[in-house]
This record gives sequence, structure tokens and C-alpha cells, in this order.
Amino acid sequence: MKGTLYSLDGKVLKQIELPAVFDEPLRSDLVQRAVLSEESKGYQPKGPYRFAGIETSARYRGRKEDYGTVKNMGIAHRPHEVLPEGRFGKVKRIPSAVKGRRAHPPKPEKKIAEEMNKKEYLKALRSAIAFTADRKAVSARMGLDFGGSLPLVLENSFENLKKTKEVLAVLAALNLLLLIEKAKKRKGAKGALIVAGGGSVLKAAANIPGVDVVAVEKLKVKHLAPGTHPGRLTIFTENALGVLGGGKK
Repeated sequence: MKGTLYSLDGKVLKQIELPAVFDEPLRSDLVQRAVLSEESKGYQPKGPYRFAGIETSARYRGRKEDYGTVKNMGIAHRPHEVLPEGRFGKVKRIPSAVKGRRAHPPKPEKKIAEEMNKKEYLKALRSAIAFTADRKAVSARMGLDFGGSLPLVLENSFENLKKTKEVLAVLAALNLLLLIEKAKKRKGAKGALIVAGGGSVLKAAANIPGVDVVAVEKLKVKHLAPGTHPGRLTIFTENALGVLGGGKK
């Protein structure tokens, strides 16, 4: 599969051979499962204090022979607080009582992470990468038709950019500022993804609205398909493609 290498000013430099990963079959079902699995690993276990609602003197006194029994006295057979001289306090402890324990509270030991087979996950990752070269999927996610070649591949000098305004200039040359404007209007909106082999651009592009940047070694399915929807517009550097192809930077 052939691709186009762009310069920092948006001009075509040459045609390049893309790694075989871009020929991977498009499996949106696997991509969705992988994203949900990744996100589940970030969930915070939760549960109440183990003695919540039961740290009270309330007890059930229903036996006829008990001191202070409620049997045959027209009083609800519920755990009442213990008061001096055998008097009855408020009903406590049970779920139906005010400030009583919960019937079925969340359990912190509950398994909330959705595991995924390693080979299956790697296949999902390859499929998510292949989606970045599918014009139909990318255009549907962007909400507009991107006119350039997909996937977007930039020369390695892009990794050496140190200032945010320099990265913005490159995005402007690639006609991607519209995605940034959309991200400014919608809080949390996801625009372009930058995948680099390393360098100062990882920090320089970090604060651009809607733009995420990640080192290729740390690339995950959730980066390529936020919200389980594949086809995110992704900018790769030559070094990043070399790593995806099994080579070194």
C-alpha cells in the first residue's frame, strides 16, 4: 500500500511504502471491545464503609422472655436503639430505617475490568491503525471530507518542533484548523491525533484543543478510536511508521 509523504508546509515530497498494518481488515467490533477493555481498567473501585449503618446499639428484641421485649406490645418488631431503663429508641440498622445500612451496596472487590485476549487486542490495534487510512471512516468521524492523502505522513523534522505555534502552522498547512475550531466550541471534542517516534513535538502539541499526541510505543486503541468510534484523523511521522512496520526509529 502506497502513501504520500508531506513536508511541514503541506507540500508533497514523495510516495512511500506503508507498513503492512494498514492492510489489516477493518473490524469495528474488535476496536469497540478493545476501547471498552482499556477504559474499564481505569475505573476506580468503590464501596461503602464496611460498618456503615450498623455501628449502633440497636438490636432486635422479639423473644418474649427478653428484657425490654417488644413482643405483644404493639410495637414493630424491628431493631430499636437500646435506651436506659429498657426504653425503646429509634429503629436503626435495617435498610428501611433512616441511616440504616444499604441492602445491596457496591462492593470494592467486584471485578470491573473487562479483560481481552492479548492476540485479539493486538488485532484490534492493527485494525484501528488501518481505519486511519480509510477515507470513508475518517470523513464520517470528522463530519467533512478530507481532501488530502490518508494516512497523513509527515517528514521526521516535525518531531523536532519545540513551540505550539510551529505545530499550529503545520496543521494550518494541512488544512486541519477547522478541527481545532470545532474542538474549541465543544468541550472534550476529539480532533486530530499525532503519532510520533519521539522528540519535542510530544510536548509542543500537548495543549492544542482537540489534538492528542502520543509516542508510537505507547499507542493504544483508545487513542485511535475515542468513544469506540474508529477513523480518527491521525498524523504519523516517518519514524512512527518505521516502528509500526517492525523496524527501529
